[in-house]
Amino acid sequence: MQIGPYSLPNGLCVAPMAGVTDRAFRQLCKRFGAGLAVSEMIASNPRLRQNAKTQRRMDHAGEVEPIVVQIAGGEPALLADAARFNVDCGAQIIDINMGCPAKKVCNLAAGSALLRDEVLVGRILDAVVAAVPVPVTLKMRTGWDRSSRNAVRVARLAEGAGIRAIAIHGRTRADAFLGMAEYDTIAEVKARVRIPVIANGDIDSPHKAAWVLARTGADAVMIGRAAQGRPWIFREIAHYLEHVAAPAPPSLGEIRAVLCAHVGELHAFYGELCGLRVARKHVSWYTAALAGGAVFRHTFNRLESARAQLDELDRYFDRLERDACPDEYDAREELAA
Repeated sequence: MQIGPYSLPNGLCVAPMAGVTDRAFRQLCKRFGAGLAVSEMIASNPRLRQNAKTQRRMDHAGEVEPIVVQIAGGEPALLADAARFNVDCGAQIIDINMGCPAKKVCNLAAGSALLRDEVLVGRILDAVVAAVPVPVTLKMRTGWDRSSRNAVRVARLAEGAGIRAIAIHGRTRADAFLGMAEYDTIAEVKARVRIPVIANGDIDSPHKAAWVLARTGADAVMIGRAAQGRPWIFREIAHYLEHVAAPAPPSLGEIRAVLCAHVGELHAFYGELCGLRVARKHVSWYTAALAGGAVFRHTFNRLESARAQLDELDRYFDRLERDACPDEYDAREELAA
């Protein structure tokens, strides 16, 4: 898939998720084969640019290109200024958020709330595209509610304004994350525009990714919640799309290595105090399907140092490996002694 001058290695994208898709997570997903990863949304309000949260969201040190920054707001001039500011700070693609259903965003007439005002949508698209020399993309939902699905009209506005790709979550703002995503609207958008369309929503397996691509004709898929605690889903989807066969799941040893490295990166990125808290939710996702995960998390979530978290992870995976292969584990212990 091509977005402006950037030729992506595949059509597998990481959805922007506030509090999740920080630099460490984006890099991890890219190592597992994601061709594109979008940052957490950055508010267009210039007064927020110097706070610690925004500064971390703008940290792209060492990130695999292209660097995609999502901006959020409801005023064309502020969004245009935010786009310029982030390009000056290293953004290579600007993504406009018209998809977030969170009340604190919609109450500010931003995110998916913008879909209620197509005139304002057009002004925002024109202003941001004109403001920067880099490609601009759009993330949106199918509409404000089921009685007013206007994704096709908004997509055509976007194409006319010079937007270079559109990602569509197959729900309305009113749906939030309830019920099942629908893909008919995404298919209709794809049929009506010539720019790349990225399908998003409930894509949680290699088989589902292949089905959605076939059903919608989309150029790519965007994975959000299904990648939480499972960054290897991008490798699994890529394998399935190439071979039409399910790949081997990650081994316990690989899960251990990925998780421990991820937690260490979170400690380094956020600092110990904040890193401890962020690590807890990621560890919860990784261990949700592992034996004894609930008991382990009860202990892990009470730990108050980075070293203690890493040591507890080692003890937990030692137990899992011992239970899975007791003879092999005992042999390794004897050699180590």
